[in-house]
Amino acid sequence: APGRRGYSGAGAAEFLHRSIVPTMHYQKSLPRLPVPKLEDTIKRYLNAQKPLLNDDQFRKTEELAHAFEKGIGRELHEQLVAQDNQNKHTSYITGPWFDMYLKAREPVVLNFNAFMSFNPDPKSEYNDQLIRATNMTVSAIRFMKTFRAGYLEPEVFHLNPEKSDTEIFKKIIRFVPSSISWFGAYMVNAYPLDMSQYFRLFNSTRLPKLNKDELYTDEKAKHLLVLRNGNFYVFDVIDRDGNMLKPSEIQAHLKYILNDNSPAPAFPLGYLTSENRDTWALLRKSLLENGNEEALQKVDSAMFCLSLDDFPIKDFVHLSHTMLHGDAANRWYDKSFNLIITKDGTAGINFEHSWGDGVAVLRFQNEVFKDSTKTPAISPQSQPASVDSSRAVQKLDFKLNDALKAGITKAKQKFDATVESLSLNMIQFQEGGKELLKQKKVSPDAVAQLAFQMAFLRQYDQTVATYESCSTAAFKHGRTETIRPASVHTKKCSEAFVKELSKHSTEELQNLIVECSKYHGRLTKEAAMGQGFDRHLFSLRYLALSKGLALPDFYQDQAYARLNHNIISTSTLVSPAVQLGGFGPVVSDGFGVGYQVQDDWIGCNVSSYPARNGQEYLQCIYKSLEDIFNVLKGKKIGS
Repeated sequence: APGRRGYSGAGAAEFLHRSIVPTMHYQKSLPRLPVPKLEDTIKRYLNAQKPLLNDDQFRKTEELAHAFEKGIGRELHEQLVAQDNQNKHTSYITGPWFDMYLKAREPVVLNFNAFMSFNPDPKSEYNDQLIRATNMTVSAIRFMKTFRAGYLEPEVFHLNPEKSDTEIFKKIIRFVPSSISWFGAYMVNAYPLDMSQYFRLFNSTRLPKLNKDELYTDEKAKHLLVLRNGNFYVFDVIDRDGNMLKPSEIQAHLKYILNDNSPAPAFPLGYLTSENRDTWALLRKSLLENGNEEALQKVDSAMFCLSLDDFPIKDFVHLSHTMLHGDAANRWYDKSFNLIITKDGTAGINFEHSWGDGVAVLRFQNEVFKDSTKTPAISPQSQPASVDSSRAVQKLDFKLNDALKAGITKAKQKFDATVESLSLNMIQFQEGGKELLKQKKVSPDAVAQLAFQMAFLRQYDQTVATYESCSTAAFKHGRTETIRPASVHTKKCSEAFVKELSKHSTEELQNLIVECSKYHGRLTKEAAMGQGFDRHLFSLRYLALSKGLALPDFYQDQAYARLNHNIISTSTLVSPAVQLGGFGPVVSDGFGVGYQVQDDWIGCNVSSYPARNGQEYLQCIYKSLEDIFNVLKGKKIGS
């Protein structure tokens, strides 16, 4: 790989690249996440409630909100601001948000873990399981080494890349002290993003503990965990000098594992990570007491988990099931991520959500995809090194007593039943995408969200609580904020399309779409700037409870509970590396909607349980998109 510096004696590049601006150069000077004004929060909250309530309900909710704003809410807000001023090294959401994730007792799989699947390697002969597993593992290790050495390009959002994403700018900014470097980037319309989560990508695991889990990271560990057929294998991928093992040796060890014909264990340990967290915490305690401490330590501290599945992918639905949950025998859902590679070389990532958000995982995926496809470590002609893999690879054995065996059996029954009840469906809308929408001066994201509202109204005749996640990584220790896409504008527009089509001219319908787009654009901008209302209200509630106060009436309002029972939960991503992403519904009567708006098509992946019909919802989304696009093109539509 010409142009790469930092070769080990073995000749394989140790790093992805060497950024002239150090990775964490901007971290110190990132702006702090603002605590919104209480009156703004209450106003935004009521705007989000309006389309969900009738007039009487809204009046009651409005009274409670204003009483909260003048009374206990004001006191809590002032305490939150004071506390925030004393903790300038972080953000007001960090503590409460980690707590929310780590105290949750539901299984992580399907409830919190999300997946993103990689596009296939453009060179088809590289989509062989062994070749792709080797190349992606090598690229992942390179990413880790590049990050730890401070050579990884800082994550920056460029509004004007011609000015800011240039060698000359980088050469100047690296001499600007870290304490003010953010301002230098800001001057050229570039927004550095928080990278505090990245260190948890590697050697990290969420450990089950009673009442609240713990995040564990051991950066000294040098081994990889590989799961195949429910069996656990570990081998070192970094030598004692900190250099990466030769790719041909990694290839040899993976080949050895793929050829191992050990039977699948009768009681596969992986199922335990799909359990209720308290149940798993107690079972883990028994595992440790039963002489499995060393083996579990290997699992917890491994660089990451590589899951090798023994079957090819049939279609996109099968792909989604495999990457979202798969066979729990061959996953360790508590690892910061599982890199999953199936028999036909299809690859994806399933990640645990408490340690970080999509931004860090997506950057990792983008780099790994680019590196493993553009400068692959091995080719189909490469021969594995002639090393004794039987000595280098250790197969982990777990000692199980009857209680543990019973625990695994029960976990398997629960997991199988849950998965059995989960439906995943998808569509690709091929009649237009980002290009046409931008031409018509409407926001592509607003149109997708409007279609989700319109579809739900068509299918169930109601407007319900809807959640869209938005990153606040432009701030120090930012996490996410909620965009509330269901508004009085989307409700009015949806009703016009679904119930009153004959009453409106095409031009009127176009104007309704434009209104929705403007309002959604405003909500998105507010959320990205830390000016949503959800995290603020969440933190005030968290503060009240942590001080042992009675829960304020505002939070006991049924309307508050309903707004936080997110029936339509949505998240979007677009990346050259990712084929599709998705997650489970966040409530039993909800939809989990992963979507992407590409230049000339829109993809949508929907998860649901029996309480909802995901296939029908997708058909309604398709119809809604069709109607919206036709109206934007100036065509008359029929009901």
